Amino acid sequence: MNLRFQRAADRLIGVPLCALFSLLNRLFGRRAVARKPQRILVILLSEMGSLVLAEPMFASLRRQYPEAELYVLLFAKNREVLDLLRVVEPQNVLTLSDRSVLGLAADSLRAIARLRSLRIDAVLDCELFSRISSIFSYLSGAPLRVGFHPHTQEGLYRGSFINRPVLYNPYRHLTLQFLSLVSALESTTTPLCKEFLVPMPEPPAPFEFDAGEKEAIAARLHADFPAIAQKRIVLIYPGGGLLPIRAWPFESYLTLCAALLADGYAVGVVGLAADRLLAHALRERCASDACVDLTGYTKTVRELLALFHRADLLITNDGGPGQFAALTPIPSIVFFGPETPLLYRSLSRNAQFFHMALPCSPCLTAYNHRSSPCDGDNQCLKQITPAQVIGKARHMLSETRAANAANTHRVA
Repeated sequence: MNLRFQRAADRLIGVPLCALFSLLNRLFGRRAVARKPQRILVILLSEMGSLVLAEPMFASLRRQYPEAELYVLLFAKNREVLDLLRVVEPQNVLTLSDRSVLGLAADSLRAIARLRSLRIDAVLDCELFSRISSIFSYLSGAPLRVGFHPHTQEGLYRGSFINRPVLYNPYRHLTLQFLSLVSALESTTTPLCKEFLVPMPEPPAPFEFDAGEKEAIAARLHADFPAIAQKRIVLIYPGGGLLPIRAWPFESYLTLCAALLADGYAVGVVGLAADRLLAHALRERCASDACVDLTGYTKTVRELLALFHRADLLITNDGGPGQFAALTPIPSIVFFGPETPLLYRSLSRNAQFFHMALPCSPCLTAYNHRSSPCDGDNQCLKQITPAQVIGKARHMLSETRAANAANTHRVA
């Protein structure tokens, strides 16, 4: 299902259902009492990268409720990232297919039936004003329903059955807002969570590979692309994913690639199979064997993380790869424009960000369901010049070279 259809369905079907369940809750619901839950459901349906930003929330739940059983409801396409994070038992993951309306409906009925049989105590709805997630929280039967709530803001209607409402703060990093959902389970202030001042958490622990796994992906890469075997590699992700407006311009990426190739680096274009046309165009214009098409090359996120260990730098539009980099040591440069690093920057210590804070940026927000009013002329990204990025990339690559040389010297 495409994004436009999802938004329309969320509005046309979600609004009346939220109104109906609000009425039922007013007539028959019971007052929510803060308590320590034994079975907790986390609903996180959005993009894969958000799962990485939610890792500290899962760690907080484990610390505060060590005896509680954790469950997660998410789209099936995002499950691999959740499994890599190892924050919940595999048998406690419920998935929904978003490939078709019928598939989603069938999976939804199965998920609701299972959740009600589990007698969930509390739900943490991590979606930013999506109605489908709030409907799941109500139908789960959980007496405690935590979620973002508009309070005095106009619009963004999700019903009135979220009985542990958390004020959405667009000036606060999403990871901290996820942590507020945990705090809301036992908070007693109005609005909730006034008593908790949470610092920005540490990055997630690096992903641990099986013995020889990283070496195997590097060996396969060198065998398939011998021209880059002896070179330092810069990976770029020029695709925009579900939101093409987030992409730095093609011509800017082309200028960047040409400069890196002239400096003697190899360039690997990563992305999904759908990004192959973009990668092919870059390779054709660069006309160099050291520029290779890696779109669809890694079949899993795990393989992509292993590839990150072979590379020296990742340059990416805002999206999944920039968040996944936090699970590895790779330095990264991430472009923001329609969205803001204030909310979505990576948890990695090795990440640098470019963001032109124009009067209209960010234009993708929870308030418009990430539907931009922009006419496609994303000046917030076009005004980030290749010269700026090339300078930052060269500086970071020189730092990486120096760090690697120091580590080699210590080992020797």
